[in-house]
Amino acid sequence: MLKTLLEANNLKFDESFYSDCEVFKSLLQQWGKIHNLSGRLTSSDIDENILDSLYPLNFIDSYESFADIGTGAGYPGLVLAIALRDVKSYLIEPRIKRVSFLNFVKASLKLDNLTILCNRVEEVKDLQVDLITSRAVTNTSLLLDITKNIKKENSSYLFYKGSMLDEELEIAKINNYKVVNRKDRNYLYIKGK
Repeated sequence: MLKTLLEANNLKFDESFYSDCEVFKSLLQQWGKIHNLSGRLTSSDIDENILDSLYPLNFIDSYESFADIGTGAGYPGLVLAIALRDVKSYLIEPRIKRVSFLNFVKASLKLDNLTILCNRVEEVKDLQVDLITSRAVTNTSLLLDITKNIKKENSSYLFYKGSMLDEELEIAKINNYKVVNRKDRNYLYIKGK
């Protein structure tokens, strides 16, 4: 059960969050079978992806706005927007099929804090956020480069990375970062100044 899983990882939310997650799971399973949104559609796989999306809330600073690059089926951006309804959330996803799904979930859950942009991040104008997130999109150097236009002077980054992170960090030559590991996931948190 999702609540047990999250609470075992020091993540506590009110009951309305869990009802929203049930709606999200149901919609993802329905749409996912038709539109190939995610390879993992069992309830336990979705719960694990929700935990993966939310786990960094244990160690990152709070923020007032964020943009998730290449949100896909909703990880991590949509899940963060559901959990943090007081945070201005932007999902940037270029694929129309996925944007349709994200908009349907937004409408179903009445996520007033959420804006979904059907675009590539390099082409987004007039948006600057406190935190930039991304999961399984591209390497760290390229992510830092293609998100420059949505970055504030002191924006932070949270990238959900796999086993190639050490090589990526060597190439990216960044300072002031922290890596937190959980299972096969490396969370790269680059704190804004």
